[in-house]
Amino acid sequence: MSPSRLLLLALTFLPCLVAAQYDYSSSSDHPYGLPNPAAPAAIKDFAPLIGKCDCTSTSRLPDGTWAAPVAMTWTFRYIMNGHAVQDETLKADGKHSGSIRQYDPEQKTWLVHYYATGSPAAPLPYWSGNKEATSLVFLRDQKAPNGAEGKFRLRFHEVSATGYKWVGEWVSLDESIVYPTWKIDCRRE
Repeated sequence: MSPSRLLLLALTFLPCLVAAQYDYSSSSDHPYGLPNPAAPAAIKDFAPLIGKCDCTSTSRLPDGTWAAPVAMTWTFRYIMNGHAVQDETLKADGKHSGSIRQYDPEQKTWLVHYYATGSPAAPLPYWSGNKEATSLVFLRDQKAPNGAEGKFRLRFHEVSATGYKWVGEWVSLDESIVYPTWKIDCRRE
């Protein structure tokens, strides 16, 4: 086959090959992307959260009382051509954050890498966990301010077509002590 014929074939099929690489990325038809069928089945754990919600974020103050609620939007989308999930929070107080959520099929767990405008960190802190019944639960080791061993747990719960709730809480190793420090209530736009 002549070089010019090979070039013509390459130019004919290249757009198809490139498009196939991004079939599950955000598009005008699917602004939040799609789960890639070649990804681990766990990619669908986040399906009920994909999209944009109007939320109220409430955090604890140092004295243990709850601060005034802050309005925010929380957007989840499939990234990496449908192999991972990214979320972004945009809060009225200017304290924005997000996470990259990637499933590790060897460990059979989600790895959630968190970043925020108010606390840049290297390396990024991460939680690991899975879907448990009707909740998504992620943990990382964290001592309490008094030095007690425990974990910081992130939990999506009450997930429905109209929204979901999220809570960040310190829990003792035996889970006899649960101390929420941040909670978010979201409703679909």
